[in-house]
Amino acid sequence: MTFEALRLPGRRQLLGAASAWALGPWWTHGQAASVGGSFPTRPLTLVVPFAPGGIADLVARAVAEEMGHRLGQTMIVDNRPGAGSLVATQAVVNARPDGHTLLLLSNGHAVSVGLFKKLPYDLQKDLAPITTLGHFDLGFFVAQGSRHASLADVVAQARARPGGLTIGTITPGSTQHLAAKWFESVAGIEALVVPFKGTPAVLSALRAGDIDLAVEILGPWISQVQSGTLRALAVSSDQRNPALPQVPTVQQAGVPGYQVSSWNALAAPAATPPEVLTTLHRAARQALGAPAVISALQRLGVRAQGSTPDETQALLKRETQRWGAVIRAAQIVPE
Repeated sequence: MTFEALRLPGRRQLLGAASAWALGPWWTHGQAASVGGSFPTRPLTLVVPFAPGGIADLVARAVAEEMGHRLGQTMIVDNRPGAGSLVATQAVVNARPDGHTLLLLSNGHAVSVGLFKKLPYDLQKDLAPITTLGHFDLGFFVAQGSRHASLADVVAQARARPGGLTIGTITPGSTQHLAAKWFESVAGIEALVVPFKGTPAVLSALRAGDIDLAVEILGPWISQVQSGTLRALAVSSDQRNPALPQVPTVQQAGVPGYQVSSWNALAAPAATPPEVLTTLHRAARQALGAPAVISALQRLGVRAQGSTPDETQALLKRETQRWGAVIRAAQIVPE
């Protein structure tokens, strides 16, 4: 999942977003809108801060379809990529707080707090988390013919030749890029982290031998491992991935204290009535338990996993603090 922190929207889009922020929402924050009748009363919209076709979008669509069945209404996925999730997030923060407009949260939201000097909203105060939807791992990959036999071997050789190891990721500020920088810190090595414009470029560089190691979302690269094109040396979470049970976690591979997992969650505007949030939470958790959703997420390399609103809020706070520290350590200057 690419976190597009450094990709800015066009001039018209920026002016439109700025105008919306200046005018503020048409309802008053502290005054919840009257729901009126049973909820929901019309189709719901799930605003996704990423382009169609990526893992986050596919997760959102799988869950949205099943939630719609549970709620008796269609749930429409509205893709609004760009500007580090600012455009999508602000649209939901400013929406009528009646439960009909929701946001797909991700760890990219936690990252954005450290990448921007000032956000036009407060993630902790302006949104009401509902539940997590799933967690997905990053993988540490080498080309099939790489001299590195294991992640422990990578670390040992990097310590023997400071600055000699090259690690490829996608754009600066992405989860993958920051995960690589954090690995460098936790492993106690000095490496050259090379950001590319996109995943295809990272894959090409790895296969050509231009980089030693790649850090990327695991799901889309599982087929490359299964076909023998790449080797996965480790996965980033605290448990092995069911699709590659023979691949150890980074901690099992000899780097204690390292754990990274991308995630998606649902949130609504902060003033949404509690009874509506309860209904949404129940529908989302039921959707996550549906066999079709579990299967769809497994094919993406995503572990379906719900949480309580309080647990989701705590995750967002914890991730914001963690990635803020990584960004400062990487000396990335906020925009």
